[in-house]
Amino acid sequence: AKYRGTIVNFPDFDPSSDAEVLYKAMKGIGSDKDTILDLITSRSNAQRQEICAAYKSHYGKDLIGDLKYELTGKFERLIAGLMRPPAYQDAKEIKDAIETNLLNTTTLLISFNKYKSHREHQLGFSVENVEKQERESTVLIKTFSCHSKKHFAMLRQGTREEDDVVSEDLVEQDAQDLYEAGEAQWGTDEAKFITILGNRSVTHLQLVFDEYQKIAEKEMEDSIKSELSGDFERLMLAVVECIRSRPMYFAKRLYKSMKGLGTADNTLIRIMISRSEIDMLDIRECFRLKYEKSLYNMIKDDTSGEYKKTLLKLCGGDDDLAGEFFPEAAQIAYKMWELSAMARVELKGTVHPAANFDPGSDARALRKAMKGFGTDEDTIIDIVTKRSNAQRQEIRKSYKSQFGRDVMADLKSELSGNLSRLILGLMMTPDQFDAKMMRKAIEGVGTDESALVEILATRTNQEILAMNEAYKNAYHKSLEDDISSDTSGHFCRVLISLVQGAREEGEADQQKAQEDAKELGDACVDDSSSTESRFMSILCTRSYPHLRRVFQDFVKCTNKDIEQVIKKEMSGDLKNAFIAIVRSVKNKPSFFAEGLYKAMKGLGTDDRALIRIMVSRSEIDLFNIRKEFKDLHDASLHEFIQVEALCGDTSGDYRKGLLAICGGED
Repeated sequence: AKYRGTIVNFPDFDPSSDAEVLYKAMKGIGSDKDTILDLITSRSNAQRQEICAAYKSHYGKDLIGDLKYELTGKFERLIAGLMRPPAYQDAKEIKDAIETNLLNTTTLLISFNKYKSHREHQLGFSVENVEKQERESTVLIKTFSCHSKKHFAMLRQGTREEDDVVSEDLVEQDAQDLYEAGEAQWGTDEAKFITILGNRSVTHLQLVFDEYQKIAEKEMEDSIKSELSGDFERLMLAVVECIRSRPMYFAKRLYKSMKGLGTADNTLIRIMISRSEIDMLDIRECFRLKYEKSLYNMIKDDTSGEYKKTLLKLCGGDDDLAGEFFPEAAQIAYKMWELSAMARVELKGTVHPAANFDPGSDARALRKAMKGFGTDEDTIIDIVTKRSNAQRQEIRKSYKSQFGRDVMADLKSELSGNLSRLILGLMMTPDQFDAKMMRKAIEGVGTDESALVEILATRTNQEILAMNEAYKNAYHKSLEDDISSDTSGHFCRVLISLVQGAREEGEADQQKAQEDAKELGDACVDDSSSTESRFMSILCTRSYPHLRRVFQDFVKCTNKDIEQVIKKEMSGDLKNAFIAIVRSVKNKPSFFAEGLYKAMKGLGTDDRALIRIMVSRSEIDLFNIRKEFKDLHDASLHEFIQVEALCGDTSGDYRKGLLAICGGED
């Protein structure tokens, strides 16, 4: 792929003139920070080295030293980093990380992965200094595990084959060797991982990873997570991510540096400096593709002052205003849909049938927990959250048979608030629970459109049909009629289409997928009021496997991402409905992980959404949702629920119930 940075050579460049401008900007009381940042961020690194030389020649002073004296804080670190030669800056990052005990695989990979490919940028940086810094970096390698040391040493040698080197006869063999080194045996042959991942070319390894997925029926990353651990696991995952797409790897690191409370400024500065002349344009597009928000806007929201101005200059533009993909991002988007289509993910819940189950004994224990003065909430939580839904239905029957009472009514009487809603939700059958959630979303003042969309966009045909029946039995009205009376326009039509439970089933039809992709593309450019209807006819009726192929072909024929097109062409609830369908098709556990995050982040908790997702997915894919949550937010779902509890959002017995359903710490 052709990488492109946001910083290029400045035309009509005059190093002496620039040196004079910088000298005047720092002369006297105070500094003209805007002039400094405007000039430095509009010159390439090679040009900055010429400015340094001219400054020393004209004024007999070190420009970086003067800048460090005049500027302060993060702004000073950013400007000083931009003025250094790339290799020196990388070496300094490693040395600083060693001295402060903050070294991580990211620091190393950003540095070591650049040395071979970008040696031409080491202007003014002697070989002796590079080697000195590399010798010092050996100190840090000793702090890592044995296998991590070996791989770091290999990275430092710069022995990876050039990107255009592909040994076709070795691709299948390497994939098989990696499989046999991990998944196919008891224990793991780490040396084999080091040899293959540390030496083969990027292009070769990308083919190996595709072949590996065919053999193992899982992605390389999933195998690494299950077979390796500790520093070595993190290092191997970082290497694989860089091999798949270096821009996407850096996009993820940038996002993690800014999300949540506080900013990891060292990471933010390091990446923004090191990639500004290499692939920042593609990192920006990957960022937008992954997080549905531009890098520009995230920097704008998360930083301030001259530091922010400088970072935004390096970023170079706001991709929320952009249209088509950059080439690298288009390739990644296409590949993401291809991986989504190929993936054979085993869905796992966190709640399973209890062994040695005795419904009569459980019914008696529940009655005892609610009888007399006070309620034993711990017993209720322990029983209800550790039985499958089918087992809970047996408990309901046994309770009525033994005591002539409705356990649901007794639970409702004894419990209160969110704990009551959580436990009662678990005790309902899945179709009854979905029907109840749909009713809650419709009744009263205002409609919870997001809940309607979440349920109808993610349930199977069978689940929707069962929910329709349960709704009619409970409320003596059809769900379709209530939706029709409570919503309107194209949004109503989408919901009515989905509530039929008539989505096609089966695998993708490749020819039809190409036609559907073209139909969606034409609908975007035709000046017509039928755009919404044309999207609905495909998104609401085609099978999930077919839609994955459609969205992949859409990238190929339009060079655009289906989500970005929907955001541009649609608005309001209709836009949200289509985006929910797309995200559910792409990765349903990830869709729910994001829903859980939104339910808990910020001030207050959307408990209805939290309960709805935790209950409805507990026996289907909550384990997968936990994994996606950890990948997206660098915190486990279990941890997030606990932290939010400390903030007063989920507390006491309600929190215990949620954590029991969550099932464990990741």
